[in-house]
Amino acid sequence: MLAFLLVVIPLLFAGAMAAIPSNRWRPWLLPFASGVHLALAIDALTSTAQIQLRDSAGRVWLDLDPLGKVFLGVVCVMHFLCMLYAPAYLRLRPERQNRVLCICLLISLSMMTLVILAAHLGLMWVAVEATTLASAPSIYFNHNPRSLEATWKYLLICSVGIALALLGSFFLAYSALYSGLESTLAFNDLVLEAPKLSKPWLHAAFVLLFVGYGTKMGLAPMHTWKPDAYGEAPGMVGALLAGGVTNCAFFAILRFYQICNAAGDATFARQIMVFIGLLSMATAAVFMVRQRDFKRLLAYSSVEHMGILTFGIGIGGAAIYGVLLHVINNAMTKGVLFLSAGNIHRAFASKSIDDVHGALGVLPLSSALLLAGFLAGCGSPPFGPFISEFTIFSATLAGGRYVVGGFFLLLLLIIFIGMGTTILSVVFGKSSISASDTPYRDGLLTGGPVVLFMIFVVLFGVYLPTPIRDMLNDGAAFLEGKSSATAAAPALGLPLAAGPVRPTVSVAQPETLHPYP
Repeated sequence: MLAFLLVVIPLLFAGAMAAIPSNRWRPWLLPFASGVHLALAIDALTSTAQIQLRDSAGRVWLDLDPLGKVFLGVVCVMHFLCMLYAPAYLRLRPERQNRVLCICLLISLSMMTLVILAAHLGLMWVAVEATTLASAPSIYFNHNPRSLEATWKYLLICSVGIALALLGSFFLAYSALYSGLESTLAFNDLVLEAPKLSKPWLHAAFVLLFVGYGTKMGLAPMHTWKPDAYGEAPGMVGALLAGGVTNCAFFAILRFYQICNAAGDATFARQIMVFIGLLSMATAAVFMVRQRDFKRLLAYSSVEHMGILTFGIGIGGAAIYGVLLHVINNAMTKGVLFLSAGNIHRAFASKSIDDVHGALGVLPLSSALLLAGFLAGCGSPPFGPFISEFTIFSATLAGGRYVVGGFFLLLLLIIFIGMGTTILSVVFGKSSISASDTPYRDGLLTGGPVVLFMIFVVLFGVYLPTPIRDMLNDGAAFLEGKSSATAAAPALGLPLAAGPVRPTVSVAQPETLHPYP
């Protein structure tokens, strides 16, 4: 029942949004609705009972497993903090009707939850497509030619990707049928029958699914919708795309990776993921150098971090733990970057560094947070992304993949220089007279949620609470096919006690897990 409520509650509030006539008071229902959903999610995450929804025949349609718990926690916290920001932002935009935006924000939350809970890969595909349709009107919120172009590009490219993912799902079902098994898209059945699946059809299915859902993630070279969509969408929408919707697409890829892993064919999937992960980072590095639009810069930063996540899964072993930790850290960091960049955009009425200088003197809080977010996003200590990226890098070297690890480190350095050039130009210098005279200033509701995001980023860089640590252990163990975190943790070398985060895990070979001293 709880699984059902997690999906339905945001939809009920979305219906209430449609009925509220006041453009002024409607946005205040957003944090309340998201808060109710967050409370239900916390109940589900802390419950010792199975969170499932079965039909009358006993088939499981919704299931919250250990991997899903990691992503559900990230999505719910991310959405709630963005909704805390929404009323103040929409109050500054009285000329825009916000009914459609508010409805779409809650439908998107429901569909992201459905992606995570779906125990049937066909249902998951429907949910991923629904996140595309729900997000599109949010990108078009500014109602200008650029936002219209960005919305159509987002719909067109992501829909092509989703179509490929559907074809891949058919191939996956046929891989069972070809081997004389019952054709199914039930996740648990596919994992159990994975060793018997037809390998050629399974390979073809994974390639199509990876390209399809990778398009929704924004992996290179399927990333071309991101710069326009992130550049034209409101800051909170960009944050939800970068830290929520793309993470759900990544979650879908992990589902199919689990099937390949259960089939004993993880090496095939990992080789592809390492290559595409590095390609995404390299593409981001090229476009971030001398980038003059700071919101488009954040889009390429998202391409980079989706590449890091994919690369880490390709490395395998102890890097899996680092990837799941990076899912959390990247989402929180993107919240800092997009919301603070949105505040600066509002004050200067421009996204170009040709017009935006000296933001620190106009918006000291947002500028300081943007600068801190840049350092965190580039993997600098003592922020959370440093720990997760270092864990992935350590696993790469411990696996003997020194050339790959060196290339990974080189790309991080280029990205740091490229991103730093743009961000420093925005934050420092002398601001224009028009910007200095702007009535827009940092406020409690526009700055407070960004501060909360930043607290998480710093906290996860110096201390990881035991419940989150255990959740990551369980998720990593489940992804690698272990029965429980207590069985997987010694093999992964993951610390189980609360305390400072220490990236003390690594792997001798991609297929074999060993503790890293």
